[in-house]
Amino acid sequence: MSESPRTSRRVATDPTIVRHARRRGRSAVTTALKIVSATLAVVLVSGGAVAAYALWDVAASVKPAVTLAGQDGSSPNIDAIEGGVNLLLVGSDSRQGQGDAYGDPDVETAELNDVTMLLHISEDHSSASVISFPRDLFVPIPECPKEDGSGTYNAMTSQKINTTLSYGGLACTVLTVEALTGLDIPFAAEVQFNGVIALSNAVGGVDVCVAEPIADPYTGTYLDAGTHTLEGAAALQFLRTRHGVGDGSDLGRISNQQVFLSSLVRTLQSSETLSDPTKLFGIAKAAASNMQLSSSLQNFNTMVSIAMAMKDIPLEQIAFIQYPNAYGSSGGQQGVLPIKTAATQLFDAIKADQKITLTGTTGVGSVADPNAPAGADPVETTAPPADPGTETTTPPATAEGGESVELPSTIEGQTAGDYTCSKGNN
Repeated sequence: MSESPRTSRRVATDPTIVRHARRRGRSAVTTALKIVSATLAVVLVSGGAVAAYALWDVAASVKPAVTLAGQDGSSPNIDAIEGGVNLLLVGSDSRQGQGDAYGDPDVETAELNDVTMLLHISEDHSSASVISFPRDLFVPIPECPKEDGSGTYNAMTSQKINTTLSYGGLACTVLTVEALTGLDIPFAAEVQFNGVIALSNAVGGVDVCVAEPIADPYTGTYLDAGTHTLEGAAALQFLRTRHGVGDGSDLGRISNQQVFLSSLVRTLQSSETLSDPTKLFGIAKAAASNMQLSSSLQNFNTMVSIAMAMKDIPLEQIAFIQYPNAYGSSGGQQGVLPIKTAATQLFDAIKADQKITLTGTTGVGSVADPNAPAGADPVETTAPPADPGTETTTPPATAEGGESVELPSTIEGQTAGDYTCSKGNN
């Protein structure tokens, strides 16, 4: 999500009256069974009961779905989420429908996916990876269907990945990432600024460590060194800032976002959060009512199933990774180019569902947390050693005999078990 200086059905929920003189048809029975199965699923996830009203309210909050290429719009049942999961999350910088807090929507009319993250959950649900694609990464863009169904956009050999949303919407971004990674991505979601605010409010805030003061007039982000609990607009602006962290680049912003995301995962996996059905319902409702979902995600059962797959993964097996890249140019534009050999190693490991070990740094927007809890694994936040095999960010995985693949030092990132702080620009 880019920043700029400021000039810059409800479905009726009244209880249905039961008319005993009238028999219910098969469709009514099927509907009832779906409600029961969804309720049971939520109980499994939250550890507490959630009212049927909540389920209806969440379903009523869902925005119109986006049908991805090759999908018919149908959704699987709750027990259909077995094995691995690939889900693409896109953060749009569109100002449309967001008010005037981020600039004049009539002036700032661009629609770019300035955040593009791919979540992969392994087949056995023992590990997960979140890969962030730099917005200025030059990639081939395949032929994409136009959102109005009037035809297709031509394929392009090299364009920045953040332009895909403007060419063919969420479906085009998915097609591009599929072509780049060789993975099938059946689930996708798009969120705008106000959606991030709603989601962070639903979580109840995230504790973020700041190593040096952050000062960014572009997003209005001003934070002193120390730990801050961020939610609402403050969380959004922290995730948007790039001028305030690291070297002021989008790459620094990615590592800064990973500081936030790692802390978020620790918050969501804490016993206090997982045992709070009210908070979990709030998160589900915020997601459903503030994100544009692919048709494959519109079934509430599907979202619950994905949450079930994530809830027991060890923190050290949840990796936040920056797609390997190096500064360069294409067609006269400056940006970043893929490091193809490293990328191939990364996605070969992901396709094979192998656990991974990071050997690179956590990135220019973060540093190790000097106050990390005792026993937390040390992280490498400076330049990697000459021999990347001699020092690692996270010890190799050994759980259940899983063999870990050591990624090259050109791949930066951290795990949810690594405690880091944002590196401010002061």
